[in-house]
Formats: sequence, structure tokens, C-alpha cells
Amino acid sequence: MFMTQYDVFNGDADGLCALQQLRLAQPRDGVLITGVKRDIKLLDKLEVQKDDQITVLDISLDKNRDALQRLLGQGAQIQYFDHHFAGDIPQHAALEVHIDTSPSICTSLLVNRYLQNRYSAWAITGAYGDNMYASADLLARQIGLGMEGSEALKELGICLNYNGYGSTLEDLYFTPDELYQRLRPYVSPLDFIAHDNAFVTLKNGYAEDMAQGRMSKAAIETDQHALILLPDAPWARRVSGVLANEMARNAPDRAHALVNSMADGSLRVSVRAPLNRRTGAEVLCMAFPTGGGRQAAAGINHLPPDQYDVFVEKFTHAFTG
Repeated sequence: MFMTQYDVFNGDADGLCALQQLRLAQPRDGVLITGVKRDIKLLDKLEVQKDDQITVLDISLDKNRDALQRLLGQGAQIQYFDHHFAGDIPQHAALEVHIDTSPSICTSLLVNRYLQNRYSAWAITGAYGDNMYASADLLARQIGLGMEGSEALKELGICLNYNGYGSTLEDLYFTPDELYQRLRPYVSPLDFIAHDNAFVTLKNGYAEDMAQGRMSKAAIETDQHALILLPDAPWARRVSGVLANEMARNAPDRAHALVNSMADGSLRVSVRAPLNRRTGAEVLCMAFPTGGGRQAAAGINHLPPDQYDVFVEKFTHAFTG
């Protein structure tokens, strides 16, 4: 029977750069399963046959638990790399797990560890995109990457991450599977920067959207926490995560929440714990039905408007006092 191979990955910088490393080291033409950054229940999209091979990158095992169990029951062979909250990890002969939820690790760095530093420049790019500057800087120093190279990879990582945000694929400049295919020919991310005009498109879009985002006024602002309300607009949806990351870097002792108004009347929330104390975001967001993430950065996909005051109360309680 014909065996199908699937690559299932988050559509942000970390998911893209993790897959890029893995397929440079282990080339294969798998079926790509991905989506916008908040589209994380990706295993629900799969129907498999016995001995199909699935690689999963940068999506929470906990949020995909039922589908994972189903796929294992159907006879799939699954390799899983992630750094988000996982909960109890199933024990199964067909499941190979590489999960580390430490606040200084991301999926690109996990793949780099697995590949023993074969394509570290892509891991650095993914780590910068995931707002893990200290970890990215450390790996850059270890491989002897100079300041100019590090800054170039930082800009690329931010732009790749920026492209993943949006409520639908139509909000994005490039769908994540298209963007991966454009990254794929390049062993070095510096060559992608130099030769593919997708980078210029993302760089310009990022600059324009961030200019609007930086003018947004805080609805709440103290030394310990800040909250910004963003409108129902494509630029606001694209910029929510990268703006939250920038705010976290600029005020590392403060927690941040960005709240987007959505077309269906719900709210979408991005939370960043203080960079100097990378805990609390995941627990806060998981108190709501569509919340999840990791200790330093998490979100709520659909917050009912009547739960906004409850969120503000929990956000304040989590990060003040």
C-alpha cells in the first residue's frame, strides 16, 4: 500500500524554520498541513492509512490530543517537536516525542538540538522570530555569527513571524505553505534574504503595520502590566503578535496584553509575560476555553465580549502585586 508523508507545522517563524532545518537534513516531499499562527488544531485535518508518516512541528500536543490518539490508532508513525504545554504525553511505540517547555527553548532550537547544529542559522532565525532573543544571541555567538549576520536573521525572523498572524489566510501576505516553498531552496537564510523578493514584501508590510500599531493608546498601563485594544482591521490582526513581542522587549518587567476586535464580535487576545519573569501567560490564557500557549507567550482565540472584564481582572491579578 502506498505510504503518505505529512509535514504538519505552525505557520509562524518557529514552525517554518523548524521544518526548513528538518527537510534540509532529511529531504522529502511531504503533504504540507499548516495555517495561520492561531490555527493549531492541525491534526484534525488528517485522515491516514497504516504506516503513513507524520512530522508535527510547533503545535501543542494538548490541543491535538484526541486527533493524535486517533492517528496513532489508525497506524500512523508520528514524530513530534514542540515547546508548548503538552499535558500528559501518550506512550506509544509509533510516537517519537521531542517536547521541551522550558521558557528559553522553541521548536526551531529543539530541531537544531536534534540535528546537532547542522543548520543553526535557521534555528537562530526561528528563535528571533519567537521573541527568544537571548537564546538566539547565544547560539549566534556559538557558531561565530557576527553582529551584521545576527541582525539580518533577527529581521528575517520577525518578518516571518509577522506573516503568520491574521484571522484567515487572506490576512497574510503569503500563505505559510507558499512561504515555506520559497524558503526551501536556501541552505542559508542569508541567501533567502538576498535573492527572494518575498523578504522585501514582508519587510515593507511589517514597517507599515507597526507604524500604525505603535500609535495605539493603552487602555491600561502601569509599571507591571499594560493592555492595548486594537480594531477589527487586517493590519491590526497581522501586527498583534509582533507588536506584543516588541512591547515585551521594550518593557521587560511589564506584562502585556493586546486585544483585537474581530468581525464576529469576539475578541482575540495576545499575552506576553514579563521578559524578566517568563511565566504566567499560559496559565492565564488556559483559564478561558480557547486559550493556550506557553509560559512566556500565550493567547485566547475567541474571547466573548462579556468575558472581557473577567479577563482584565485575571490579567491584573496574574501580573501585579
